[in-house]
Amino acid sequence: MAQVVATKLLHNSFFSNGSLNNQSEKIKPAGFASSGRIIPSHHRILTVTARRTADLQVVPVTPEDIPKIGEQSYQVLGKGDSSVAMWSKPIIKRKTKIVCTIGPSTDTKEMIWKLAEAGMNVARLNMSHGDHSSHQKVIDLVKEYNAQHKDNVIAIMLDTKGPEVRSGDLPQPVNLASGQEFTFTIKRGVGTADCVSVNYDDFVNDVEAGDMLLVDGGMMSLLVKSKTEDSVKCEVIDGGELKSRRHLNVRGKSATLPSITEKDWDDIKFGVDNQVDFYAVSFVKDAEVIHELKNYLKSCGADIQVIPKIESADSIPNLHSIITASDGAMVARGDLGAELPIEEVPLLQEEIIRTCRSMGKAVIVATNMLESMIVHPTPTRAEVSDIAIAVREGADAVMLSGETAHGKFPLKAVNVMHTVSLRTESSLMSGGTLSSLNQAFKNHISEMFAYHATSMSNTLGTSIVVFTRTSSMAVLLSHYRPNGTIFAFTDNKRVQQKLALYQGVCPIYMEFSDDSETTFADALSLLKNQGMMKEGEHVALLQSGRNPIWRFQSNHNIQVRKVV
Repeated sequence: MAQVVATKLLHNSFFSNGSLNNQSEKIKPAGFASSGRIIPSHHRILTVTARRTADLQVVPVTPEDIPKIGEQSYQVLGKGDSSVAMWSKPIIKRKTKIVCTIGPSTDTKEMIWKLAEAGMNVARLNMSHGDHSSHQKVIDLVKEYNAQHKDNVIAIMLDTKGPEVRSGDLPQPVNLASGQEFTFTIKRGVGTADCVSVNYDDFVNDVEAGDMLLVDGGMMSLLVKSKTEDSVKCEVIDGGELKSRRHLNVRGKSATLPSITEKDWDDIKFGVDNQVDFYAVSFVKDAEVIHELKNYLKSCGADIQVIPKIESADSIPNLHSIITASDGAMVARGDLGAELPIEEVPLLQEEIIRTCRSMGKAVIVATNMLESMIVHPTPTRAEVSDIAIAVREGADAVMLSGETAHGKFPLKAVNVMHTVSLRTESSLMSGGTLSSLNQAFKNHISEMFAYHATSMSNTLGTSIVVFTRTSSMAVLLSHYRPNGTIFAFTDNKRVQQKLALYQGVCPIYMEFSDDSETTFADALSLLKNQGMMKEGEHVALLQSGRNPIWRFQSNHNIQVRKVV
């Protein structure tokens, strides 16, 4: 079977005083370059290959297998002077991605361009607000940006409204005081100082006396005292200003509504027509919802990833099956903290991130991350810590909602998220350890090569270059969180946009040549010309994956090359 092969020669020659180029001739795999021509000496640095073999001993390649020579090979990961390191230090890019909700504050060409320059990676369309016309405008602007910027790309996420329970319209806001009575009714068109309509006909059946009703995730709370056939009478516990169309939750309960409503199906079709990259599906309770949506997308021939929002009490018992069926998950802490005790939210966030990481799925942390910056130019210190915790726990992305949709300081909010994420990542890179190759990732040689490529790049202090047409190898590399950037080259625009969400991946669109060496040279030249890598810097170049490009199915290769 195909195995990872390394020999004593690798360790002895790599750190000897002899010529690296001469020694590498002995371990260079045959047929790495399909062209058959001689590879320049500055490319023949180090190669690890997988091939069918019966007589070679298998030696795992991990950082512990590479001996230290003084501290030189590790100074690139610490605070030492990179000029004395064996390998040049790679240019650091932010790894954690930023999802920005587009709304009235940011739905112009000027603002979308500025958000992209500030660090936005994914543009989120919240289908709870606006109409198809306004969202079409944003989609067209994002696509225009992507067409003009080959080295940067913005993915599009469509977030469904879901089965939200909301209060009706009021002629003017109503001030609710603690202790007063207030009524919710399923009758349409009611909006007075002591009673308002609810948009959900089974609202009366879903609540019982003693339930705690939360408005906007807990901004106000009311205790259910009694109910009739069409009304629910409450006592105000925590008062405030009740406005039109406020979100309602019952603590510890989920509404008995389908996760995907008729409006959602209409919005999903709108997303298919516009080739969005991701669906964020609201109030997913079980995996059946995900299977239903994926089957629909398959029937449409749509390549759109499905990200369930974990925000209902019913979703927690089914968490594992939901994430297994999906392409990732979003920790939607607002409704999650309304339906469940708020002290459970940090623990659930950690559990959701850990579950997604163990399955190699993308995970987004959302809601209230910089809530104060909707109206203030600087964040609270607790909000800064909140971002740092999400980064340290391993989130692929952090999300801004009202901060960029209707906030006063959208660009400053993105900048805060960028700088806090970058600073937190720098502390992780100097002391992080590579996650183990668990059983879930042993079903294909590609998983093992992603693991060992990460191990090699971390030890040598290099970034990784990978070529992909399906995104699978770049996603695998992201799972192992290498210290360097993953430069994922693809000749498929849809794949490039999909990879914009994954931690540590810098997706770059480039036409592939029929000749592998020409493509490799073009890729390294592009990185150097765009300032992403420096001349003389080394990079780990990986050829693996389920769909071979320029190689035989049985050959998987890792090379270390110098940018010239």
